[in-house]
Amino acid sequence: MIEFQLLGPVEMVAGGRRVDAGQPRQRAILAALLADAGRPVPVGTLIERVWGPEPPRTVRASLQAHITRIRQTLEQAAAPGEKVITLGNKAGSYLLDVDPLQVDLHRFRHLAASGGLEPLRQAIGLWHGEPLADVSGAWAERARQAWRREHLAASVAWGRAELTANPAAVVPALGDLAREHPLNEALAAVVIEALAAAGQPAEALSYYEDVRRKLLEELGADPSAELQKIHRSILRGVAPPAPAPAAPAPAAPAQLPADVSGFAGRDDQLALLDDLLRTTPPGSLQAGPGAPVIAVSGVAGVGKTTLVVHWAHRVANDFPDGQLYVNLRGFDLSGRPMDPADAVRGFLDALGVPTGRIPAGLDAQAGLYRSLLSGRRILIVLDNARDAEQVRPLLPATPGALVVVTSRNRLTGLVATVGAHPVTLGVLSLPEARDLLSRRLGTARTRREPHAVNSIIASCARLPIALAITAARARQNDFPLAALAGELAGPDDRLDALDTGDPAVQVRAVFSWSYAALSDAAQRLFRLLSLHPGPDVATSAAAALGGQRPAQARRLLGELTQASLLAEHSPGRYSWHDLVRVYAGDLTAVHDSDADRDAATVRLIDYYAHTAHAADRMLYPARDPIDVPLPPDTGSGADAFTDHRQALAWFAAERPALLAVARTAAASGRDARAWQLAWALDTYLFRGGHRHDRLEAWTNALAGAERLGGEPLAGAHRSLSRANIILGRLDVARSHLGRALELSVRSGNRGGQAFVHNTLAVINGIEHQHAQALEHARKALALYEEAGNLRGQAVALSSMAWHSTLGGDHHEAIEYGQRSLAVNQRVGDKRGQADVWDTIGHAHHHLGRYDEARECYRRSVDLTRDIGDRLAEAQILVHLGDTHEAAGNPAAARGEWTDALRIFVDLDHTDAQGVRDRLEALPGVGHGLRPAH
Repeated sequence: MIEFQLLGPVEMVAGGRRVDAGQPRQRAILAALLADAGRPVPVGTLIERVWGPEPPRTVRASLQAHITRIRQTLEQAAAPGEKVITLGNKAGSYLLDVDPLQVDLHRFRHLAASGGLEPLRQAIGLWHGEPLADVSGAWAERARQAWRREHLAASVAWGRAELTANPAAVVPALGDLAREHPLNEALAAVVIEALAAAGQPAEALSYYEDVRRKLLEELGADPSAELQKIHRSILRGVAPPAPAPAAPAPAAPAQLPADVSGFAGRDDQLALLDDLLRTTPPGSLQAGPGAPVIAVSGVAGVGKTTLVVHWAHRVANDFPDGQLYVNLRGFDLSGRPMDPADAVRGFLDALGVPTGRIPAGLDAQAGLYRSLLSGRRILIVLDNARDAEQVRPLLPATPGALVVVTSRNRLTGLVATVGAHPVTLGVLSLPEARDLLSRRLGTARTRREPHAVNSIIASCARLPIALAITAARARQNDFPLAALAGELAGPDDRLDALDTGDPAVQVRAVFSWSYAALSDAAQRLFRLLSLHPGPDVATSAAAALGGQRPAQARRLLGELTQASLLAEHSPGRYSWHDLVRVYAGDLTAVHDSDADRDAATVRLIDYYAHTAHAADRMLYPARDPIDVPLPPDTGSGADAFTDHRQALAWFAAERPALLAVARTAAASGRDARAWQLAWALDTYLFRGGHRHDRLEAWTNALAGAERLGGEPLAGAHRSLSRANIILGRLDVARSHLGRALELSVRSGNRGGQAFVHNTLAVINGIEHQHAQALEHARKALALYEEAGNLRGQAVALSSMAWHSTLGGDHHEAIEYGQRSLAVNQRVGDKRGQADVWDTIGHAHHHLGRYDEARECYRRSVDLTRDIGDRLAEAQILVHLGDTHEAAGNPAAARGEWTDALRIFVDLDHTDAQGVRDRLEALPGVGHGLRPAH
């Protein structure tokens, strides 16, 4: 039997003897066929693998000559009576008819997938040097990269299996790999466990510290829960725990927009995309060192998004790890494309990363994003990109993903730097345009008036968006298509002047025709909607822009939707093509006065400021009043809320718009409104873990606060200190606190000074300086008492209680806590009461008063449930479980921890792993819970 080797130099071995596989080009062709052993390889793919993207004109003749020589070699290598391996040609493809297990690459994969120590040993033993060592070219290098990743995964699996048999053999075997992949936590875990198991705990701890430092420096992240668990075990002097069963893979994200009904044409482009997927499949042998990229470009309205989304739905099953999508708003009317950092954070959310684990800074976030995508087969659609610089941070670093980018620009930078495959999209062909209209209007109607159809197509410049809008207009009545064609063919002089021959400009005639058919009120609202800075608009916000009642705005939005100028992508929320938005912006500049546009913008900002303020009061009724009071609402149309769930839902839906409106307010010099919006957003952004958005909102407000001066400026610095603490930027926070304290002292604001000292206590607590923290908290209390601020006094007393118990003075902690509790009850701050009961419970626990501790924790849990703070509820349930365990009641502990774990898993919070550790350490049956994703 002939065996083939690719995991080293390309070799043929027959009956134990090596067979000359021929000169280098012949070896490369043989390797390109063996990589897909038993499967047909298209001629074009084979040529690209061996000769690259620009082969000589005589390449097919050369290929045929080499194929002939390979056939002769196979015949000569066969033993007498042995079946000769055939190399056939059918339907434009070559097929090397060989059992894949005769090829070391495929045998390696088979053994690695089998699991078990012995198969894994055999799999690793098949490697004998650099794969394809004697084959050059881009494909060979890409294949080597992909196969090395498979070797790494198998080596980690072997190392885990070998730990119980011979841990001393693991470290030298994996040492080189560990040096090549210093951020691979699975590999690091095996090496650390092996060192500890081999009697070298000091070396294991040192290795862990090296990994921890590299993760922090490179990714801004802490070690994984598994690594931390191993580290704790070694510190305690016990054997590291057996590797836990792998948790279920995160739920595959499915972010693609809905496919377009009535999709027509684009057969050539769909075939091209299919061919690119087939010849450059993600994670395959042909994929480059990074993820393959397809760049689809074309003029506005030509149907780039429609094509890519339709194709993405067709091939979604090829990407079992999911599909990511983002509209980068590269040509947004506001002139502010999406920041790549916002897109990365959105993807991290979709990939199941808890907000608490998202590092600060784009580079660290992009590093974490790329790490998460490593080894995953996932489709990423980056829609409406401005340029290559906006796209680069979103590109995975390794094959496995496929990236499709759409842009009005050709993105030649991506083609040059990452080898993106360019696909240029033009207008529809005449048959495709007819097909689109037939699908939307019905074949019978278009066949009756073929000349009118041709006229409509000509007027629409064969641009899909124009044809879609025209079809929507035609569906609204039974007029002959000839009449509609006549209207469309006669744009006014202004539009004639705009026609430069660019289809994207010609389409304004189509927009004008649809616009002219609208009622006067709908025309006005259409124009004013261009002033909304967010990615979409809700009915009530549209009503505010138009100065109308919501019912009237809803009717007008329906009229715009019927005309296909808007799309209701979710109930009560509307979006539109950015070309339509540009057209609406042109119209408002011509037809609406500066005063009218300014009044509309003021109404919109007022609506968001008043509604956000109302929602915040629902979320946190005990919060101190706003320092920059809103004027009485005299008709902004602000929404009202009946409970905190409604308020949370509104904030969640409007967060992008709120941040955009806050930017608009700041940029337009409406300083007070920018400050008020930041204040109103603060509670939601803090409780929701939107750390970066919180920082952005207050940073926007700071410039205006500098002009407002006084207490607004001090308040902005105070809030920025808190935002930076959450991001771990303690020095920046101290700087803001210094400025805030200076301003508050100058103005004589005792409450502002107290806030600064209480926040300094928070920083001291983070740094485990509890004595200093306690001193700052005492200063805060004294200042709050001078200011007569009861809620502030409660907060300061709570802080004193917490730092007292952490510092070991549990009796004093209880005293401070009881004083704080009385004030919190007086002002009605249930969240403050919950915090204090938790602190008092902590103190009782450490005094050994477990009954009292349990009672305190139960009161705290009841309060968190009453206000709907599920995160705080879970954290306190953990404390309650700790007390049950300390009191010798593991069954009760298991119950509380299991309830806490359910909440942490539901919230996708990193504290879930710590609860699992507690549960797994209990005797008896495990909890059985794993992340829902």
